[in-house]
Amino acid sequence: MKYILVSGGVISGIGKGIFASSLGVLLKTIGLRVTAIKIDPYMNIDAGTMSPIEHGEVFVLDDGGEVDLDLGNYERFLDVTLTRDNNITTGKIYQQVIQKEVPHITDAIQEWIERVSMVPVDHSGERPDVCIIELGGTVGDIESAPFVEAMRQFQFRVGHENFALAHVSLVPVTGPVGEQKTKPTQTTIKELRALGLSPDLVISVRDVASTYNVPLLLKDQGVLNFFRKRLGLDCVHISTDQIIRGESILAEWTKLTDEHNRLSEPVTIVLVGKYTNLQDSYLSVKKALEHSGLKCERKLILKWVDASHLEKEHEKINIDECREAWQTLSSANGILVPGGFGNRGTEGKIAAAKWARENKIPYLGICLGLQIAVIEFARNVCGMKAANSEEFQEEGVHVIVNMPEISTTHLGGTMRLGVRPTIFQEGTEDWSTTRKLYEVMNSVSAETNQVLERHRHRYEVNPKFVPTFEANGLRFVGRDETGQRMEIMELQGDPLIYRLLYFLVSSSQTISTIPWVCGGVCRIITGFRIKELIEI
Repeated sequence: MKYILVSGGVISGIGKGIFASSLGVLLKTIGLRVTAIKIDPYMNIDAGTMSPIEHGEVFVLDDGGEVDLDLGNYERFLDVTLTRDNNITTGKIYQQVIQKEVPHITDAIQEWIERVSMVPVDHSGERPDVCIIELGGTVGDIESAPFVEAMRQFQFRVGHENFALAHVSLVPVTGPVGEQKTKPTQTTIKELRALGLSPDLVISVRDVASTYNVPLLLKDQGVLNFFRKRLGLDCVHISTDQIIRGESILAEWTKLTDEHNRLSEPVTIVLVGKYTNLQDSYLSVKKALEHSGLKCERKLILKWVDASHLEKEHEKINIDECREAWQTLSSANGILVPGGFGNRGTEGKIAAAKWARENKIPYLGICLGLQIAVIEFARNVCGMKAANSEEFQEEGVHVIVNMPEISTTHLGGTMRLGVRPTIFQEGTEDWSTTRKLYEVMNSVSAETNQVLERHRHRYEVNPKFVPTFEANGLRFVGRDETGQRMEIMELQGDPLIYRLLYFLVSSSQTISTIPWVCGGVCRIITGFRIKELIEI
């Protein structure tokens, strides 16, 4: 097994995850099997209860693990399926040490990495050849100290020929002549060496049009050839099929970036959310839209609207922000309301859903976005003026309720998480657009009429009101195994499709089904398996 550690210096959020993912792509182009591990030094057991505004989105895995957003990058770039063990946190390590009474934290970290690096992550079922380890945070952070020391020991444990270190740093440009300053990088490397780790390679990548250009940029700079020599990768046994697959990946990746750079005809999507101050809060949604735009040959113009700015009460506070928000919303070719928690901005989201329904603008509701659309439909179509969610209001008509099996007091890891079946209902074969999309993707089981998707939610549509909604044209075409939990809904005969429960859907297997107006023509797009972009 070959290991490549990716560390970062000077500032956090410098792009270690993109570099690690891009390096993994390059390694796959020569036929190697690649896995990835993300180390997050925070004390939480997982990312489930962390603020999206501070840490970005919570990415959900097949096994229900709530992990750092960089694991989403790994899955998207590498076309692999990871588990919760691919995300190491200080909380997880300390929990293991306490439970098993392990004497040394650094030993526990090294053993965790060795164990997880051997787990197959792709469709071949074979053990990976290379494991990329991303060390979160910045060198010098006190929280990272145990992991840095563990990596110092690990390099001797596996041997110099099996361990390499790439350091991602910031080279700022200052002054009127645009001079590059390397002093910050010199300082962070000095600090890293003082801790017992010497970088084999220091990376500073210039800004590019898309993150999907980074693998080719690194290849042009000789990064792949460097690691081939440094780790003796040409001596790793690679079958002919793997080599052919690798060459295909390189060709397809080159084609993808070329097509992205040529896009010119725009399509405007407006995302109405609660955490719009940090766009990484909705990273996977953003990526899914980019993938869909690529397939439709449209340049994505993604606009962000703070949901609270659409509310009537906000007009009294800042009329200019309110007008700007509504002008942005009215410019949309498609409206997306993603997942989230809490009461703030919900009335603005309901207003956005109402605008989309009345003006027949394609609308995608993910998780809370679907619940919002149900509330809007109940109020304005079914005459249930007091309709609301149990999450937002104790009294009233609760068309959205807490799932009975879910804890209302313990928040960490208690939601309905991970891959769950969604069963298409009888009678939807001829008209359900969502079902047709899944059928084209060969994702629907012929025996069970079900698809598998990732979920993250604690509230659901109140089954008591489903007959009323369906009588008024809102059809729940996808349900769970019991038939009582609503998963996917559509307005029959209307271009709007509502999707439920896939909070930030995007991975190698999980595809966003999105209806958007592209160039005046309503196209139903499904975005992203990197080798298989499908358009209907």
